[in-house]
Amino acid sequence: MYAAVCARSFRRYATYRAATWARVVTNTAFGFIIAYTYQALWQVRPHLGGYDLSAALTYVWIGQAMFAFIAVGGQGALDDLQNRITNGDVAVDLFRPVDLQGWWLSVDLGRAGYQLFANGLVPMLTGALCFHLRLPQGGAVQEAGVWAAFALSLALAAVVSFALRYLVALTAFWLLDVRGVQLVYYLFCSFFGGFFLPITLFPPLLEGLAGVLPFVAVFQVPADLFLQRYDAPGALAALGVQLAWAVVLLGAGRLVQGRAVLKVVVQGG
Repeated sequence: MYAAVCARSFRRYATYRAATWARVVTNTAFGFIIAYTYQALWQVRPHLGGYDLSAALTYVWIGQAMFAFIAVGGQGALDDLQNRITNGDVAVDLFRPVDLQGWWLSVDLGRAGYQLFANGLVPMLTGALCFHLRLPQGGAVQEAGVWAAFALSLALAAVVSFALRYLVALTAFWLLDVRGVQLVYYLFCSFFGGFFLPITLFPPLLEGLAGVLPFVAVFQVPADLFLQRYDAPGALAALGVQLAWAVVLLGAGRLVQGRAVLKVVVQGG
């Protein structure tokens, strides 16, 4: 059933073609702005943060390709959950014989799959045509390993991103209007996740703090895996960190959901 929900969510988002192209153009335009900014910075400070210019530009375009996939700037499919909590329709959802968290995870993974396909490929291909990007290097086996690790990391990033946004969405049970929480989440995820700048450019204390927060599992880890900044044991450890955060955050979401259900507030009744 959850696979069917995921597939229908993919088809639902595929119907909004105008919105998709608008997002593609916006992501690509911002990609050029950020890429030229990075280019100017790296020409003054080559190998800043351990990235050469080609790796830094690749980092930029990976970010633009993943922007809609991990829903950095919004709540993704969980906007619907927030609305259903606010207007009281979530009471109907709680009567259904399905797990609420599993249902919305399936919906959001369908959305993420479509966004990766529609909003990820075009910005990345445009960046590759206009800039010298760094693709995985080495022998055929090593390159295949990097692509496999990157694909697995993307899947784990989608789950961690969902788990974080699910916690944000659940605050609607208490706050009803969660725009303030969403803004705080956006700032924290973008900054500590390395979306604005790689966390290796931070001062040591701030880099250490970012390293122990879950936001690096959303973007920095997949990008660094693609750029081969880990050796084989390091790559396995990075994937393990992502998996651990996915388990911990999904568990936290289930606990908060249990508390929220105990005090369901239905607007108007």
